[in-house]
Amino acid sequence: MKNLLYVLAFALLIVSCKTKTTVIKSSANQPVVETKQLDYGSPKVKQVLVNDQMFLIEKYATDTSYGYTESNPIMVGKQGGGPLDERRFLNALTGPNGEPISYFRLGSCCHFKTKNGLYGDTGLLDKYQLNYKGLKTPIILYINMYDSDTLQVPVGLKLK
Repeated sequence: MKNLLYVLAFALLIVSCKTKTTVIKSSANQPVVETKQLDYGSPKVKQVLVNDQMFLIEKYATDTSYGYTESNPIMVGKQGGGPLDERRFLNALTGPNGEPISYFRLGSCCHFKTKNGLYGDTGLLDKYQLNYKGLKTPIILYINMYDSDTLQVPVGLKLK
């Protein structure tokens, strides 16, 4: 019985913590609020390495939300193992004038659906703070280490 209570409490925690986006629409002068759980579609793109510490990135994003929002994270996938792949992406970047960047992981957030999760069908995004000389406000990027899609350089940054 005690084990059943633990399982139920854990399940309730997982269900209640899932990230949801809220869409507000207007219909006949009445606001309508819809809530939906994020799902990135579990794309599977094989990433290419330049070397052990850096991914090959050949495309620059035109969408200003790419990487900067939880609804449009950078999807690095599971090439070599989660956080290493996140760093491989970040290691390929510089500031807008070629400035070296420094970064550190702020933590995880934002539950979402994925077929590639460690425990069932959910994953978490990781948030990284980027800095470079002359930057007034640090940059926060959202990275998905479960799903893999074509890598792009976020708007405002460049490649090494």
